[in-house]
Amino acid sequence: MEHDVALTVKGLKTYFYNNNRCNRAIDGVSFEIRQGKTLCIVGESGCGKSVTAASIMQLLPTLSRIEEGEITYHGPDGPVRIDALDRGGAQMRSIRGKEIAMIFQDPMTALNPVYSIGFQIKEMLMYHTGLGRRARHDKAIDLLASMGIPLPERRVNDYPHLYSGGMRQRAMIAIAMSCNPRILIADEPTTALDVTIQAQIFELMETLKRDNGTAIMLITHDMGVVAELADDVAVMYMGNIVEAGPVGTVMRNPVHPYTRALLDSIPVLGRGKDQEIKAIPGQTPDPYDRPKGCQFADRCMHRIDKCDEMPPETQVSDDHRVMCWRYQEFASNGR
Repeated sequence: MEHDVALTVKGLKTYFYNNNRCNRAIDGVSFEIRQGKTLCIVGESGCGKSVTAASIMQLLPTLSRIEEGEITYHGPDGPVRIDALDRGGAQMRSIRGKEIAMIFQDPMTALNPVYSIGFQIKEMLMYHTGLGRRARHDKAIDLLASMGIPLPERRVNDYPHLYSGGMRQRAMIAIAMSCNPRILIADEPTTALDVTIQAQIFELMETLKRDNGTAIMLITHDMGVVAELADDVAVMYMGNIVEAGPVGTVMRNPVHPYTRALLDSIPVLGRGKDQEIKAIPGQTPDPYDRPKGCQFADRCMHRIDKCDEMPPETQVSDDHRVMCWRYQEFASNGR
């Protein structure tokens, strides 16, 4: 095991149970997050990105459980099997927030409306650090300042509804970063923000990675963000990672039809309004009534009879893997 791997996920299966039916939300996912690097997990809504994050944080809803697989956190005191820990136990609570922090998708629902922003940052510091009351207050102001919030010594006492969307997201990042976590999981952290604020938030995350060596797992459905920020990328579809590898390899030589379709659906700056943007046909299948073979087969232009069987995970090269029966044809013909 390389010393710079911060978290390893191996063969993870997370299932949801509902009215005597089972949704295999995550169905055998493996990846690793490296220290000081960004892994982008990309895919359409409902493919299992957020469930993967919730599994790592042990924040799954009641009627769901990790059925198989391992989540190993490589901490300073040696490896810890997160999947084996009690969800609400002391060890998981000490890791959650302090060593593995998460920025949630919607800061309005993630922040508590009845407590000031400062209180919510100081609460984190109270649980995870030995700082005194005055030091916690000063640290909260410093964190807000470092996130680019104006007049932090005044805004620290404001409630979430007095912050704009971008400022709330920064406050969320301030809470997540208050204890200098080794791993930061960002679940679509800029979904509701305008483009200029998005760029600032991503810049902040890059600074954290550079200055603190933070390992970042960024969940997104935007291939443009992936090209800009990722070191490694994992493309997810219906609970499986269908293609994964270093960002340059996957972007330049995608060998799964779904990855290619995602890249074809992005407008390219400078090509003008006449460029063809191809939408992916069809809908994602019902998770309770899945196709028996390749999950993407019904929407794939390259479907063959063999696709009625689930393709195995195949190594295209040392660090590039794919789940597709016809990947070799795509590998040879390029983009």
